[in-house]
Amino acid sequence: MLTEVVVGRPDPALRAYVDHYLGYREHAARPLVRHEVAGTFVVLILGWGAPLDVTDPRAAARGAYGVNAFVAGPFDAYCTTRTVGEGAGVQVLLTPPAARRLLGLPLGELANRAVPVDRLDRWLARLRDELAGVPDWPGRFARLDAAFAGRLAAAGPVNRRLLRAWRLLDGSGGAVGVGALADELGWSRRHLAAVFRREFGLPPKTVGRLVRFQRAYATLGRELTGAARDRQGDQGAGLRDVVGESWAELAVRCGYYDQSHLIREFREFTGRTPAALARPGSHSSNPG
Repeated sequence: MLTEVVVGRPDPALRAYVDHYLGYREHAARPLVRHEVAGTFVVLILGWGAPLDVTDPRAAARGAYGVNAFVAGPFDAYCTTRTVGEGAGVQVLLTPPAARRLLGLPLGELANRAVPVDRLDRWLARLRDELAGVPDWPGRFARLDAAFAGRLAAAGPVNRRLLRAWRLLDGSGGAVGVGALADELGWSRRHLAAVFRREFGLPPKTVGRLVRFQRAYATLGRELTGAARDRQGDQGAGLRDVVGESWAELAVRCGYYDQSHLIREFREFTGRTPAALARPGSHSSNPG
């Protein structure tokens, strides 16, 4: 279980790339398994102490095992993490454009994979070691600021058309189609799909679906968390009892055709139905 969680805000000059840092300490007397849902983001964990395993149930070779620092994603399906013992570290979630600049490699090389930082880039391994030696969280966050600012200063910009495509997809909640994106950029659909996948890890159609899912998943989590506090843990309540609407109504509000569409997407990206995720203690540790 988590024994300490500290949120740090990056330097203002970095906030277009990094929203926040999450410092943590945790203790697991017995193996702790977490279910991590799919997402467009790249996860950077710079940890020390107890190692963990990251497993993609579709292909074990794409995971990372016995590591405490790794880069993962984007993922178009759920994965699991497993750890035991005492651990600490910093988690950073990066959008594809931010990750492309900071990591300096096409995200097609990371899609649906978890890679130990020691195998990816020595600057990340050095940064992990430096963070472990800093005595407090403010000092660690300041060190992250300096490292990220240095990387960005040396990195070339993301292709402006790809950046435009990402912003249109994200800003519309995934509602912009591939044809409309291609027309906006002046590319063919095939060229857009190939370049977008190479640079950002997943094809634009999949990213659009994931952006919509992430918003629905986050909305469900927020509303159920607040309602559970109000109802003081009434586990027998249905969705309408808790948030005032049916699954079908929630589906339409989140941009799905109907309830079955919502359920299919949640099964694919979380491995569970929305109803299962709505049960107390079932929401994943990542934000979707």
